[in-house]
Amino acid sequence: MKVIHNIDPIYNKNSKILILGTIPSIKSREKGFYYSHPQNRFWKVLATIYNEKTPNTVEEKKAFLSRNNIALWDTIHSCNITSSSDSSITNIKVNDISKLIKKTKINKIYTTGKKAYEIYQKEIKQTTNIEAIYLPSPSPANATYTIDKLINEYQKIKEQS
Repeated sequence: MKVIHNIDPIYNKNSKILILGTIPSIKSREKGFYYSHPQNRFWKVLATIYNEKTPNTVEEKKAFLSRNNIALWDTIHSCNITSSSDSSITNIKVNDISKLIKKTKINKIYTTGKKAYEIYQKEIKQTTNIEAIYLPSPSPANATYTIDKLINEYQKIKEQS
């Protein structure tokens, strides 16, 4: 099924860190915000590394990102995808990440999952000249990573900011 990205990037002029996924999942598209599947561990992991309460509402999530100078977007503008499976993604058109970077102070980019990292490296890096740092997917489908392992990996964000 062809999917067009329907969630605006979250950022402000003070954003220093950009976290990129591939494209919002079905649940995230339905709810209109990033990492909205109830079992996705993204928000819990970020809140833990920043020693904050896990944000639940869209407003709380936006405030959390702003407070911590984090921008959030995805590598893909449109693609064909089956369900929410990154491994099924084909016919990719990427987002213009360099345009976002010019409006911010972003100097660190992290990708959540192998597919986002691959797309960034192949299609986007040459326009941003910023090396991406791979992070494992916080999706519940990534069962090889426990919440503790994810927290340990995502700690890089805080340590390098």
